[in-house]
Amino acid sequence: MFARHALVALMAGAASGGLAGQAQAQTAALQTTAGTVINNTASVTYSVNGTAQSTNSSTATFVVDRKVNFTVVTDQVGFTQVNLGQQNAVTTFKVTNMTNGAQDFLLDPDQQSIALGILPGTDNFDVANLRAFVDSNGNGTYDVGVDTQTYIDELAPDASATVFLVGNVPSTPGATLAFDSLHVIVAAGGTAGTQGSALVATDLNLGNADNTVDVVFADDDSDGTLYLGDIARNGQGRAYSGYEIGTHNVALSVAKSAKVLSDGVNLANFKAIPGATVEYCLRVANGTLTAAADGVTLADVVPAHTTYVPGSITIGTPGVLGIACVVAGSTEDDDADDGAETDGGIANFDLSSRTVTARIDRVGGGGATAVAFKVTID
Repeated sequence: MFARHALVALMAGAASGGLAGQAQAQTAALQTTAGTVINNTASVTYSVNGTAQSTNSSTATFVVDRKVNFTVVTDQVGFTQVNLGQQNAVTTFKVTNMTNGAQDFLLDPDQQSIALGILPGTDNFDVANLRAFVDSNGNGTYDVGVDTQTYIDELAPDASATVFLVGNVPSTPGATLAFDSLHVIVAAGGTAGTQGSALVATDLNLGNADNTVDVVFADDDSDGTLYLGDIARNGQGRAYSGYEIGTHNVALSVAKSAKVLSDGVNLANFKAIPGATVEYCLRVANGTLTAAADGVTLADVVPAHTTYVPGSITIGTPGVLGIACVVAGSTEDDDADDGAETDGGIANFDLSSRTVTARIDRVGGGGATAVAFKVTID
């Protein structure tokens, strides 16, 4: 009679691509990458009549599924302060990928009249031509013609991308606040320079497929509202910002003075006698430091008993009051055809109405510009 004794020892084999039982990592970069194949084979040892024997189990194989998670946040303090008519005004956002794999992200800029306490204030205007661009050089500043990418390409786990929403502020009287939002949709990665399609989550009613990379949405409801589409586990995110017109008027002042330049008789201390030439000086000053005055237009009727001196209008940097009106500027022509004007100021004299008109493109915050013209006393 043969005595038989078998000792069976089951030992977990090494797993390729990851360690069995590894605790869930806290960062996406430390998580096992989606698509990683994990194989596991058990070894068996035993003895028969004192003779050691061994064999291996069949190999259990599965691939790591894609756990999609990311955040979208506003990357600025408060609203962007803008002026009426400002072009390419910017609000700034940040998208961070917490998925266990590189992802593309689709960018959907929009505007909402939000009144649910997400942002303070009341939206009463929209910006025009709202667009989304990715910060291409990582300098945190929107660069026209440089930042042109309209989707996030191949964002690595734990990496972030800055996104600018860029729009044009209308010149609408009474406009004060415009809310905007960045709506982000996770998309397939894998091919650099190609915009991936929006990801679709695997049907949760289906069992796990060992040889297929399932897609599981694990993102939160980042904005806390239900009606804007950013619910939990939908592969979408949203954050909000806005444009605020904080200044609607500036402390603009115009000081006018007259100086007799010559009288045809005296060599100094000229008098205002018939035939004398008088220079009128209009000094426009913006006492508000934080906002410019645009399209400043001055109209001055040449007074009775005087005659306008042709070609005498000048616009430029003010001089010392009482000594020189314009110290650095340009002489303007008298006609109303200003198509060739490029110096930031245009002017004309209308003979029928005896009116000198001067238009200054912009008087900056705390700045000043002077306009001078001459008349002779009849």
